[in-house]
Amino acid sequence: MSRNLKQIRNIGIIAHIDAGKTTVTERMLFYANFVHKVGMVDQGTTVTDYDPEEQERGITIQAAAVTFDWKNHTFNLIDTPGHVDFTAEVERSLRVLDGGVVVFSAREGVEAQSETVWRQENKYHVPRIAFINKMDREGADFYRTLGQIKNRLGAKPIVVALPVGAGPPHVPEAFRATINLVTMKMLTFSGDNGNDVTVSEIPDELQDEAIEWRSQMLDDLSLYSDELTELLLAEEEISDEMIRGVLRSATINDMAVPVLCGSALDGIGVQPVMDAVNDYLPSPLDVPDVQGQDPTRPDCPELSRKSDPNEPFSGLIFKIQADKHGDLHYIRVYSGTLKQNSRVLNPREDKKENVPQLWRIQADRREQITEVAAGDICGVIGLRFSVTGDTLCDVKHPILLESILFPETVVSMAIEPNSAEEYKKLKQVLDMMKRQDPTFRVHENEETSQMLISGMGELHLEVIKHRLLREYKVNVRVHNPRVSYRESIQRSVEVQGECNRNLGGQRHWAELKLRLEPLQQSSSGNAAVEIVSEYSEEIFDKQFKQLVLESIREESQGGGQLGFPLMNVRITLLDAQVSELESTETAFRIAVSDAFHKGLRGAGIVLLEPIMKLEISTPDDYVGDIVSDLHQRRGLVTQTEVRGHLTVIEAEAPLANLFGYTSAVRGLSQGRAGNSMEPKTYGPAPPDVVKSFMLE
Repeated sequence: MSRNLKQIRNIGIIAHIDAGKTTVTERMLFYANFVHKVGMVDQGTTVTDYDPEEQERGITIQAAAVTFDWKNHTFNLIDTPGHVDFTAEVERSLRVLDGGVVVFSAREGVEAQSETVWRQENKYHVPRIAFINKMDREGADFYRTLGQIKNRLGAKPIVVALPVGAGPPHVPEAFRATINLVTMKMLTFSGDNGNDVTVSEIPDELQDEAIEWRSQMLDDLSLYSDELTELLLAEEEISDEMIRGVLRSATINDMAVPVLCGSALDGIGVQPVMDAVNDYLPSPLDVPDVQGQDPTRPDCPELSRKSDPNEPFSGLIFKIQADKHGDLHYIRVYSGTLKQNSRVLNPREDKKENVPQLWRIQADRREQITEVAAGDICGVIGLRFSVTGDTLCDVKHPILLESILFPETVVSMAIEPNSAEEYKKLKQVLDMMKRQDPTFRVHENEETSQMLISGMGELHLEVIKHRLLREYKVNVRVHNPRVSYRESIQRSVEVQGECNRNLGGQRHWAELKLRLEPLQQSSSGNAAVEIVSEYSEEIFDKQFKQLVLESIREESQGGGQLGFPLMNVRITLLDAQVSELESTETAFRIAVSDAFHKGLRGAGIVLLEPIMKLEISTPDDYVGDIVSDLHQRRGLVTQTEVRGHLTVIEAEAPLANLFGYTSAVRGLSQGRAGNSMEPKTYGPAPPDVVKSFMLE
């Protein structure tokens, strides 16, 4: 079923945990008549948090997609998690979305994960609007949060909705309405769940403030429109349509962020957000053509596809929902039309895939459809070879789109099945979970049958453990989580590797020279192993160069001297000696292994541990105890800031000392402090930790 591309909005609801994303989503679904009763997060009755684990914990774990209509526009909406352990769900959603609604708590302001998701949106150039939620809470401060959006996030916020009051109903200046600065009208929300919106004139006592903020809005917008500037200078009337048009252009071009406010829980201010999605966020026609490469040519020239149903088909798989009866692949269609029972190409695998079933995804429900066109999102059941990040395209017009990169895991946990029968069942379940979650890793020790599962944090592994035990009924023994260390090297070395052997009656000979050197950490602290060649010779290039570079990569993937993955290392091929009669693939593989291990021994070990960024919000009474506890955990306080009645402590500390930290903070503050953490960088581990691994 083809849709009008101008009226499609592919959007995500994105924020720090507990800012109110899912509540905003539920209100949107209610006002759009998708549901007839508002679901509540604390009651486990929301549409998008349908997983039992989500309902029990009251948080979003999996990104959930839902499609509904609002004022002649179709929303393909994805409600994303706020907890950093599930940041992969945000990453892959932003990769395929055209716009975002970023939700902030008016009480807590811009929090740690708010900054993370904002950076992710910057990375994918996602236009966004901001919704300052929870204006009904004690300590809510619209203007403070607005300042943080500008100063902490480096954004250009433009206020289009002003709050009338702030705080809960029992205070004199309670939050009760909003002022639309575009139309200069006051909006009051009443009836069941705020579905009745009354538009009225702005009261006299609020006129001056509204005029001041509208003037500020117009001054900000004049930067993006000469015509609007001329009208301002001539003191002529500026139409609502012009304001919306200029603001839409500035938003789509990532130059401005419209800011609205409200209280989703009380049903105040959500409909204006939905209108703002229509007015300011892009349709698939407003975003640049998708870029890719031609996989059929060695030089992989760039290709592009327009968001047009008549173009050759191309789409990206951004999520897989694993199921015993057939995996559901979520696909963003960038160009062309995808039909049921068609055949498409997976250019990464160079294999053709059948598309037996197409589905419209409605959270945990599905509606079967016969076709889907450019700009839309759908589900496919029946693919055999494709994984998250893969491209699907027209067989006759191949294109390879940019895949999705996910962060490295930072914490691991050992699990062991109780029997051989459980071992087989466990392997099947873990394979299913790996397909579904790209940040979930499994390493198996075949001798002991012990498996090491790795994830993004304690909560991530805890959820996986609960699913194994409760959902899949797998009987396993679970060990305590442990840190996922990395290895690097201390200094640069140049080493000679050689092979001079008789194997199977044949002489194998090869020599090569490698340089191993430490790499500067990137800003994310996570530079991969870099492999380069400074040697070129015709016979070597033709027969062995690709093999040698691939052999170096395989060796580096095996880890360093302590067995942990390598990072921040550059390996350079400097020289190679070839004999036309005695040099073989086997000889060069052996020579690479010889040089690589000599290099590691000569370069010295640096064991790296993950360092986490912490943000702790606490009443003043407990600041001293929390800071003292951080110092005992090898933590470093980087900043403290007063936000309302709370002090916010920003710190960095090694993950190894932070297991169980959330419970510890609650204990230190009598349950009144909260915290969040996210991976920041890697730093050298203490000598005693290095020594303990060398003695194992």
